[in-house]
Amino acid sequence: MSSKKNDPITHRLDSLETRFAFQEDLVQQLDDVIRSQADQIDRLEREVLKIRTELTHETEQEAPPEEQVPPHY
Repeated sequence: MSSKKNDPITHRLDSLETRFAFQEDLVQQLDDVIRSQADQIDRLEREVLKIRTELTHETEQEAPPEEQVPPHY
């Protein structure tokens, strides 16, 4: 009878467990990157909205009265 360490099934199982552990780590790293990017996208969207709002107000104030949009629009 062969020893358990030389058993092909044991070797395959050990190999699969090792690969699984690395994949789990990789999935966690990718999840961290995705969360970080989602946070950054949220911040950038808020910043773009703020800039867009500021530009709209500046444009409305600088336009001649006949081209300005009334406040109730």
